[in-house]
Parts: sequence; structure tokens; C-alpha cells
Amino acid sequence: MANLTLVYGLRLLPAEEVEQVGDATLKLKNGREAHVTMHVLEGSKDEIEKQLKTSLEAFFDFYPEI
Repeated sequence: MANLTLVYGLRLLPAEEVEQVGDATLKLKNGREAHVTMHVLEGSKDEIEKQLKTSLEAFFDFYPEI
């Protein structure tokens, strides 16, 4: 299996301050661009941690060959 790179970002903000979330753009060594869909999780600290763990597990379910 090839080495992989997982790209992610995290930032906690007061829920009432978030107006819009867009995707992030990555520049690849071959000159092309890739886009990362940003996800929003809201709730208490415990709720966010639970959602994040569930989301991460589901992400890897998309790639059973890994």
C-alpha cells in the first residue's frame, strides 16, 4: 500500500458566529488542484467529539482497500 496523506483542519468557534463554510483548495505537485469539503459539527464538547469519531470511522469505510 502506498503512503497516504490525510488533510484536515479543525477550529472551534461560537456557533452563532459561523455564517458560511466553503471548501479548501489544495495545490498538488503535478500542478493540479484538489478540493476538500469542509464539515460542520455542532453541539457540546462531548457531542462534537462523538460526531467527529463517527465521521472519521465512516470516512475510512469509503476506502475499504486501505
